[in-house]
Amino acid sequence: MTKQQFDIAIVGSGIVGMATAYEAAKQGLKVAIFERHPRAIGATIRNFGMIWPIGQPVETFDRAMRARQTWLQLSHAAGFWAAKTGALCLAYHDDEMAVLEEFVETRKDSGYQISLLTPEETLAKSKVINAKGLKGALWSATEVNIDPREATQAIHQYLREEMGVAFFYKTAITQIDSPWLSSSEQSWRAERIYVCSGADFETLYPEIFAKSGITKCKLQMMRTTHQPDGWHLGPTLCAGLTLQFYSAFAHCSSLDAVKKRFATDLPAYNEWGIHVLVSQTSFGEITIGDSHEYGLDLSPFDRTDINQLILDYLKTFAAFPRMEIAETWNGIYPKLDGKTEFIAEPEDGVTIVNGVGGAGMTLSFGLAEELLGAGVKVIA
Repeated sequence: MTKQQFDIAIVGSGIVGMATAYEAAKQGLKVAIFERHPRAIGATIRNFGMIWPIGQPVETFDRAMRARQTWLQLSHAAGFWAAKTGALCLAYHDDEMAVLEEFVETRKDSGYQISLLTPEETLAKSKVINAKGLKGALWSATEVNIDPREATQAIHQYLREEMGVAFFYKTAITQIDSPWLSSSEQSWRAERIYVCSGADFETLYPEIFAKSGITKCKLQMMRTTHQPDGWHLGPTLCAGLTLQFYSAFAHCSSLDAVKKRFATDLPAYNEWGIHVLVSQTSFGEITIGDSHEYGLDLSPFDRTDINQLILDYLKTFAAFPRMEIAETWNGIYPKLDGKTEFIAEPEDGVTIVNGVGGAGMTLSFGLAEELLGAGVKVIA
């Protein structure tokens, strides 16, 4: 092969592209990644860093667990921080506790490492939790926390230096005519091309994008200042609002009562798709979020009232030594309603992988393993 010829070419260096490159390189293939920016700057670095199997329904739980294992392996190999924190979902109302009880009863034999905790057991696992009115919690042992900014940079370096993946930063692919892909200045040849970036999917295959049913989701997030040296959050945290957001709980009939109460008592939270998750970075900051606005015409401007709603709900279940907010931002990811991913083959030798939604960090390594191990699944 010449220097311009590859077995696998990947457009986009975010989590889907990284996962695809990692799986291909493991198989001994010659891989190249093309990134239009100087580095990955999208949703991959604008999230909690939670590897969150507990949020997945049984249909994708195994994929999440396989991805979790890859994250832990890569953490050791590439040298980035990954903490097996587990997660607590807190209940402050009887209807929330009923959902947690039903979830454990219906999923205890499905591979989830879960248990119900009393208020006393919950408080023993985390010192930041508000004890007032606490009914109990769901404990899940499978969650892993990474810092997405640190991990993305480390994985890129590992793919380059240890796995021989060629990176072409500041290279926007403007045309694909398989087996060729081209920028405005140069062309490369690849046996298979994976388009793993939403922006590139839109511009390279606009008709397919328009028919895909994909929309976009904007989320707002925050980080606190550094917490005191040596202070640890412990498990990642969430509370009742999260129950109506993650599909893992959708089968619970007791969820209807929770949804009705939130619709009546917290309508603004439903309007902006707010539920509140809390994680910690390797440098001690606390990451807090988030909201969910859907559509193809999302405002580039953040709303302070949304951030305040998030902080107000956070204060009902947790508090940290330092609550000062150091950073705010938004991220946008593609989402396909009712699907965990969009995969299509627009021409021979080209695969589009998109629409993984807010579970990209949790599922992408498992999805890439399936795609490169079992051929291409086409969703019309």
